[in-house]
Amino acid sequence: AVFACLGFLSPANRGSLMTCVLVLYVCLGFPAGYTSARLYKSFGGEKWKSNVLLTSMLCPGLVFGVFFVLNLILAYKRSSAAVPFSTLIALLALWFLVSVPLTFVGAFFGFRKRMLENPVRTNKIPRQIPEQSIYTQALPGSVMGGVLPFGCIFIQLFFILNSIWSNQTYYMFGFLFLVFLILCITCSETTILLCYFHLCAEDYHWWWRSYLTSGFTAFYLFIYCVHYFSTKLNISGFVSTLLYFGYTTIMVFLFFLLT
Repeated sequence: AVFACLGFLSPANRGSLMTCVLVLYVCLGFPAGYTSARLYKSFGGEKWKSNVLLTSMLCPGLVFGVFFVLNLILAYKRSSAAVPFSTLIALLALWFLVSVPLTFVGAFFGFRKRMLENPVRTNKIPRQIPEQSIYTQALPGSVMGGVLPFGCIFIQLFFILNSIWSNQTYYMFGFLFLVFLILCITCSETTILLCYFHLCAEDYHWWWRSYLTSGFTAFYLFIYCVHYFSTKLNISGFVSTLLYFGYTTIMVFLFFLLT
């Protein structure tokens, strides 16, 4: 969206947008490994090999696995949308020969850095967590935390889904970039506020809640995609439905990691 907003990419040429996304993801393996390793070390983790492997394999492995199954279905149906086998080999080469080594190099430098110091001293003996109110519990807090970020993007979702499934060209990349900034700010502020409530309630299990609070926006995104499928699209047949929800699952999973 940033490159299209600045005029470097044409919105009409979707292939260039996808190529730019893949190249950026591959090149960002170094900062991903560095950040993951340093945070893992700061939390006292000892299984650094598992951490690096999961950083480089988990997200692309799940996405590639679903995409490969869906591509097999398209190839079986002799669809022109099926990705050639040579292109899949090229994607695997970018993943294993460029992205994974960059992740390991970044993790090497991340583990060599000193641990991030806590701003205050923490007690080594965990305290008993008192009974929590409804809005400070894990599930209600996550449900509430995903409402505001989704409210920032649900209008643009209609146009984005139209460009994907209704063969319409999306040109409002400048406004999309503005919505993306608002989404980032909203996710950050919502997570900080709810984590503050948890800590005030003497609940120190904040790390996964801080991730799931804004990440629950992906659940609302999936519900909206189901609504769009049932009201705006005229898709019939098991294979077409499977393709829609397969690609939607990839999009929702990546959006969950983003938020």
